[in-house]
Amino acid sequence: RERLQMTRSILAALLLPLLIGCSFEERQRGEIEGTVVIPEMTSRKEIIQPEGVARLPVFSSAVRSGNLIFLSGAIGALPGVNPPQLVEGGVVPETHQTMENIIAVLDAAGATLLDLIKCTVFLADISDYAAVNEVYVQYFPSDPPARSAVAGSGLALGARVEIECIAAVPEA
Repeated sequence: RERLQMTRSILAALLLPLLIGCSFEERQRGEIEGTVVIPEMTSRKEIIQPEGVARLPVFSSAVRSGNLIFLSGAIGALPGVNPPQLVEGGVVPETHQTMENIIAVLDAAGATLLDLIKCTVFLADISDYAAVNEVYVQYFPSDPPARSAVAGSGLALGARVEIECIAAVPEA
């Protein structure tokens, strides 16, 4: 019992400074009972969607927040083709087109391949790892970004490779 009282005292001492710094505001009820209207906030993100870059309607090509740019997974879809269509010829042309699509998104964000700090490569078949690396190294001959590669059971539009990236650039 004494131990329980001591634990409560310690928790109170730790939590009290946090509660003092908090403010409580009444929220307004929405039109539908039970919904809450949250005051409009300034967005901390910028959507980057370059013209001609193939995309599905459920995501943005990239989002910038502060000095970071988060690129959605890019595949080897041909630019300007709607609905999106993969370049023909297998994993090597797909990887080249994927990298070109990444370059287009980075360019629209005011960045380059040199700004990439992390890439994740998704492969439909891990046996394509060596072929993808042969193309990838052409785009990063020195000082490549950190990278992971994983095999999945299926990629969008039947792609064989998909690459998502994070870039760091000076704030705009």
